[in-house]
Amino acid sequence: MRMIGHLDSGVKARSFGDYLTMKGIENQVESEKDGTWAVWILSEEQLQWAKDLFALYQQNPADPNFQVAARALADLREQKRKEQEEYERKLKKRRHLFRPLTAYGFGPVTFALIFLSVVACLIRYFTPNGVKLYEALGISQWDLQGINAVPLVHQLPRRISAFGILLPEIRAGEVWRLFTPIFMHFGFFHIFFNVLCLRDLGSMIEARQNSWILLLLVAVFAAASNFAQFMVGGYLFGGMSGVVYGLIGYIWIRGKYDPGSGLFIHSSTVTMALIWFLACLVGVMGPIANVAHGVGLLMGVVWGFISSLRHR
Repeated sequence: MRMIGHLDSGVKARSFGDYLTMKGIENQVESEKDGTWAVWILSEEQLQWAKDLFALYQQNPADPNFQVAARALADLREQKRKEQEEYERKLKKRRHLFRPLTAYGFGPVTFALIFLSVVACLIRYFTPNGVKLYEALGISQWDLQGINAVPLVHQLPRRISAFGILLPEIRAGEVWRLFTPIFMHFGFFHIFFNVLCLRDLGSMIEARQNSWILLLLVAVFAAASNFAQFMVGGYLFGGMSGVVYGLIGYIWIRGKYDPGSGLFIHSSTVTMALIWFLACLVGVMGPIANVAHGVGLLMGVVWGFISSLRHR
């Protein structure tokens, strides 16, 4: 950076500096102790050009060319200021749309999953044809005749042997049925606890990673847990629990082995989730989609461990 001279006022210095900027010459003006203003040029390659322009400016500071350039730069700065204000206003508006209900905000994918679950539940229980919606969201409306009368331990081999006739709707192109059972809930407490857990877990992943990762996790956990539950227990099930257990397993292991990911779940939360899982497994809580819980948790743990190896 080299100084090319002094001007006797800040107005002149800023006006000339603006002129240099419009010419593409990077510069800086600074006040001196004696009341004058120094003009500095940042690039050595532009030094001689700047000196020539400085000499012209000293001869006739009132030249219209200098004034026009200064006004043009002032207009440009004002335009950029307005654009920045508009950008910040829109950004603030988007942030308020998903205002922070948790420490890391309310992610848009999390919000959409909760919204769809609540809407589906309201339609199911408060509209005349609500049952038809659940019929459309369920993994299937067909099951092997008499399969549920067979002891649970013997169901899976029979289902595998008859795999060719299972899930006719999905085979016919209704692929969404593999995922949409997560939006089916049976009762207030069922949806309340699932939504409460999803709000925290999903928003954490969206804030620390991104929404696409959460969407991928949900899709994989949903498909795997739904299919496994169908193969063992039949088609009468629904809920977000398989996905929730998958997210718990993923955040638990990923945060444990890759602290830099920013994901964390307290050990007491994991303990409570496992206790709840065991209580459901032994039948204390009634008929529960235990296979979906187990498969979701296992996949989350494995996914979290593998991804931690890649990022460690």
